[in-house]
Amino acid sequence: MTSSKRSNPLSPDLQKISEARHYDPFSVLGRHQQKKTVTVRAHLPFADSARIMPGALKLKRLPDTDIFEWQGSASQVEKHYQLSWIDAEGHTHTDYDPYCFDTQLSDFDLHLFAEGKHWHVYRFLGARLKTVNDIDGVLFAVWAPNAKRVSVVGDFNHWDGRCHPMRVHGSGVWELFIPGLPASTLYKFEVRAGNGDILLKTDPYGRSFELRPDTASIVLDDADYDWQDAEWLKHREQKDWLHTPMSVYEVHLGSWQRDEDDGFLNYRELAKRLVDYVKDMGFSHIELLPVTEHPFDGSWGYQTTGYYAPTSRFGSPDDFRYFVNYCHQHGVGVFLDWVPAHFPKDAHGLARFDGTALYEHEDPRKGEHLDWSTLIYNYSRHEVKNFLLSSALFWLEELHLDGLRVDAVASMLYLDYSREDWIPNEYGGRENLEAIEFLRELNSVSLSEHPGTLIMAEESTSWPQVTRPIWLGGLGFSMKWNMGWMNDTLSYISHDPIHRKYHHDMLTFSMLYAFTENFLLPFSHDEVVHGKGSMLYKMPGDEWRRFANLRLLYTYMFTHPGKKLLFMGTEFGQGNEWNADTVLDWYVLDYPLHKGLKALVKDLNHLYHNTPALYQYEFEWNGFEWIDCHDAEQSILSYLRKNDHECVIVIINYTPVPREHYRIGVPDAGDYKEIFNSDSTYYGGSNMGNGMGALTAEDKPWMERPHSLSLTIPPLAAIVLQSVATPEEDTPPVALIP
Repeated sequence: MTSSKRSNPLSPDLQKISEARHYDPFSVLGRHQQKKTVTVRAHLPFADSARIMPGALKLKRLPDTDIFEWQGSASQVEKHYQLSWIDAEGHTHTDYDPYCFDTQLSDFDLHLFAEGKHWHVYRFLGARLKTVNDIDGVLFAVWAPNAKRVSVVGDFNHWDGRCHPMRVHGSGVWELFIPGLPASTLYKFEVRAGNGDILLKTDPYGRSFELRPDTASIVLDDADYDWQDAEWLKHREQKDWLHTPMSVYEVHLGSWQRDEDDGFLNYRELAKRLVDYVKDMGFSHIELLPVTEHPFDGSWGYQTTGYYAPTSRFGSPDDFRYFVNYCHQHGVGVFLDWVPAHFPKDAHGLARFDGTALYEHEDPRKGEHLDWSTLIYNYSRHEVKNFLLSSALFWLEELHLDGLRVDAVASMLYLDYSREDWIPNEYGGRENLEAIEFLRELNSVSLSEHPGTLIMAEESTSWPQVTRPIWLGGLGFSMKWNMGWMNDTLSYISHDPIHRKYHHDMLTFSMLYAFTENFLLPFSHDEVVHGKGSMLYKMPGDEWRRFANLRLLYTYMFTHPGKKLLFMGTEFGQGNEWNADTVLDWYVLDYPLHKGLKALVKDLNHLYHNTPALYQYEFEWNGFEWIDCHDAEQSILSYLRKNDHECVIVIINYTPVPREHYRIGVPDAGDYKEIFNSDSTYYGGSNMGNGMGALTAEDKPWMERPHSLSLTIPPLAAIVLQSVATPEEDTPPVALIP
């Protein structure tokens, strides 16, 4: 209805309101009192007529505009009045005028946010159901300091940014309380950039989103979820995780299992299936590939747009809470792969959110990840840092997660990561000082606010003290993924056994640094994608040798110092490389070798969790001792894993040649028994070994030890021995060799 020709030109303020360009709509719209008179203005683009309620006071349309105005006695209009208007189809709409409400944000919250110190900023930014003076509605708030105008848009206003422009605070936070809107309302923010461009953005603090490809944010009901995991949380806070076993099952929910129509399972269905499986297999924790909301399935969740929302692919936020609650009730922990290193360029997301490089750097030499074609966060901005810190705490506090695996930490630490053209820091170095400070604050705040949770770094370089305390100069992470061990081990075992003696140092090298950090040993999704092949087909040789190699590899992993992680499908030897678009090849469990491998991983989990010598000192030298690391010619390793009261002996043969009468030195006299053998027929092996009987140590010095055993070491296999002096009740369950 707006016309370029008017007999009575509008004031500049009214002209800006009409054109949706006003920076401060509350100065023009709403109720404005001058002594005993009052002026009420409303911008109603879809109204034919409008009245003030109660009283049915008729507003007058300003000529050739959608602005309505009424003037009269202040006593005729209540502070919170309703507008009743009729649209072109004759429908009547009645609700309270958003522009008659005072600001709902506190100066204290805004100050903390501007300082980057508001750990719960999601509680006032975003969209929250709120009651103001007994009037229900939704309070919207968003940070966009360089915008010229921000509006809330949705189905309720035809997605028209003229209808609900927001007020702005000096901190750059825009705010609007819209009465009458219920939970489940779809919304976005329409942003007018400084150059006049109109941007349509989803809520950075949105806690629920439409199912892709739709991208609208959804107003979420704040009703408290009925958590039933208080006992788990209390135990977690008191637990000495450094000296207790941890084996993690890494899962991509969309391809682990699906329904009969190949559709995604709901979080609730996944909870029951996954917990049953994980408990049976003996894993202590599940780690989820990112379930933070993301638009593109092919990113596996690593290109996140919703840092406060579980993806709607598998259900609602409460469905996800059920998932975590169910896991905890059944003794299974839950970690989330969390991505603070970068974000996608999708137009509806964070990229150039207010028309400027707000969350990212303006200069692409600092602001763009060349490997992933994504944008890098500007960690020097308090509000950006606060956005990420608050997200981490949101998942730990509101969704009860047990920890976060922080993705791509190496890319955060180095300014020259995967680039030739880069900008040095203020001291001329390659270290990203702002990112380092962010990571330290992340670890300090999260672990102090939620003791017992774990923050783990995927960090692939030799950066020092990743898991050492901040006050000692470290980054303060709980654990670090041991990427060096993973790469060296997989490189070694990919060699044909006849050549392995020339690469023996690739196995022994890990023990030179094994206790410099708190390491987790990962065979993750990254090892079975992008043409790298499945774990099974990394192994050389024919089918029998591939399976034997994989069995000994997993035995080596479970007996090597460090917590454990396996990606789904690797536990049963999936043959195909992982494809996120299809479900795992569960059918292969119909075949004996795959079934045997799965049984081996299950028994390794139980062996590990029930043998203190294997877990009590995973991060300290007194938990490990070489027996012999020099037998490169026969490609055999032997070592002790121990605690204060017991030890187990591990011998691994990396060749297909059985070694009979192989002598090793042992720490004590007496009898030993073979408690695990990866070559057992139960796992698909050849069943060579030392049987179930006692093995008596001889008084024959060997390998600088006073006693020794003469053993049969099966081909491409590992065996574990234990002294029979170990109390019977401490003996772990093992797979018996027929």
